[in-house]
Amino acid sequence: MPVDRTLPTPEARALLELTRELADGELRPRVTEAERRGDFPREVFRTLGRAGLLGLPYEERHGGAGQPYEVYLQVIEELANAWLAVGLGVSVHTLSCYPTAAFGTDEQRERFLPDLLGGDGLGAYCLSEPQSGSDAAALSTRAVRDGGDYVVDGVKAWVTHGGRADFYSTMVRTSDDGSRGVSCLLVPASTPGVQPQPPERKMGMASSHTAQVVFDGARVPAERRIGAEGDGFRIALSALDGGRLGIAACAVGVAQAALDHAVAYARERRQFGRPVAEFQGVSFLLADMATAVEAGRALYLAAARRRDSGADSRTQTAMAKLFCTDMAMRVTTDAVQVLGGAGYVEDHPVERWMREAKVLQIVEGTNQVQRVVIGRSLARA
Repeated sequence: MPVDRTLPTPEARALLELTRELADGELRPRVTEAERRGDFPREVFRTLGRAGLLGLPYEERHGGAGQPYEVYLQVIEELANAWLAVGLGVSVHTLSCYPTAAFGTDEQRERFLPDLLGGDGLGAYCLSEPQSGSDAAALSTRAVRDGGDYVVDGVKAWVTHGGRADFYSTMVRTSDDGSRGVSCLLVPASTPGVQPQPPERKMGMASSHTAQVVFDGARVPAERRIGAEGDGFRIALSALDGGRLGIAACAVGVAQAALDHAVAYARERRQFGRPVAEFQGVSFLLADMATAVEAGRALYLAAARRRDSGADSRTQTAMAKLFCTDMAMRVTTDAVQVLGGAGYVEDHPVERWMREAKVLQIVEGTNQVQRVVIGRSLARA
């Protein structure tokens, strides 16, 4: 169904129209086969980069597009609606650029951001480890100062674009002082000792390569440390606030795709002499799905506008990530139900969307973590 977009400027409207054209021309024709084969769509990201879609919320003078999150997230939604691995990939790339853009020195921004945002490079974000997921402050990958370099040893896990990225924004331990002992390094993928492992075999998003990255004596120049030593955990949490909004937008995109497919099917599928969409059991299910999608979109946009205004948006971001991803799981499951047996086979994409939706409840902080964030904010009020 048509989505009623509220966009602040003619430039933003043109940007979203460009996104839709790319989604229809470059993404939808390729997604089914790429997911079946597990092919990483590197050329798609280059196309998006050349179109200026890999640096939307960052300053134009550094190679970005200077767009507010309200606009950037609607672009993410449109991309995810066509191909979740691409929408999520753009969100992850934006997340990986954030530490340098928000916490780098003027010199670092001038030096590094044009390459990060220029369109040819693709980023990854290294925070989680095999034994350190939600408890991110317990990370153990260590960076030891050796002259003008840091020597990095350890293993990062669940790295989206692992082995495919051109740079890794990496959280490392520079002291044993808990969360205050974490620092951030901007690590080129070509650094000797950076060793991506084979991609994980996942239940969905096969075209999005997720892998461990081993750091084995990797020497990273100290000038690539973002922020002061010990600032890494604060940087990581701040970055995740934006990343969670990206995941919320992805979830709405997937849910909208599932809703549209279910509605179209219910209008065409006939039983007992009429379309199944006319039966109350189906129409009520579709009505609840449509309402949930609209509510999710309104929630993530409200959080985005709050972020754009400069207000504290951490609680609203957690709410958006929680609601939208839980909603996407329900809507995609219900879409399978609307299609019945047809929804359970690969002839229709709803089974893929249901498998993909599950990961959105996990990445960028599980939904249980989001409830912790929201609950703590209520306790402080």
